[in-house]
Amino acid sequence: MIEKYYNLLGVSEYSTDREISEAYFSLRKKYLEERFEEGEKGNEAAKKLTEIDNAYDEIKRYREEHSVGNNAGLYKQVDEALKNGDISSAQSILDSFDERGAEWHYLQSVVFYKKGWMNECKKQLEIAIALDGENKKYKESYDRLLEKMNASKAKKDENWNKSGSGAGANAGQYGNYNASNFDEPQMGGDSCLDFCCQMALCNMCLNCCCNMR
Repeated sequence: MIEKYYNLLGVSEYSTDREISEAYFSLRKKYLEERFEEGEKGNEAAKKLTEIDNAYDEIKRYREEHSVGNNAGLYKQVDEALKNGDISSAQSILDSFDERGAEWHYLQSVVFYKKGWMNECKKQLEIAIALDGENKKYKESYDRLLEKMNASKAKKDENWNKSGSGAGANAGQYGNYNASNFDEPQMGGDSCLDFCCQMALCNMCLNCCCNMR
């Protein structure tokens, strides 16, 4: 919903309050002058005046409720860092925020996505939607992420079934494997867990050997 108001004024969600005000008053001056012209042009200008007045009021209200205005410059820096592929800088800027609203959680989800941490990305998008359920961008991003995660799990399931079907007598043991039981790799991956399991097995073997003496 809010995106259409930004578009109407020719600004973006990362524009500062000053930039938005300048765009609004520039458009208002234009349509005030055209309003007195005869015919359809005058009528259209009067209509546009009402639309930009409403858009400006809605943007101000939204920014006050979501604490966007004061942090617009920082949000813009995060957005630019992400576009440049500088994930480290983007995360550093996000960490500097005192107030963390819906847009903060959305941008954090983008950072996690670029790192390949899909479950963490999903959680951040869910928080963003909970804070601002009317934001179309958050919803569309969430739906696309779910599609990607489901497709990835389906592919894993297919690959496992293919592998299991050629495993002879062991095929029945793994044929019902469900890829959804396994999450996407998260922070630190599975290497630490594997190492711990290996160490535990080694310890058990040593204990058995010692008891046999």
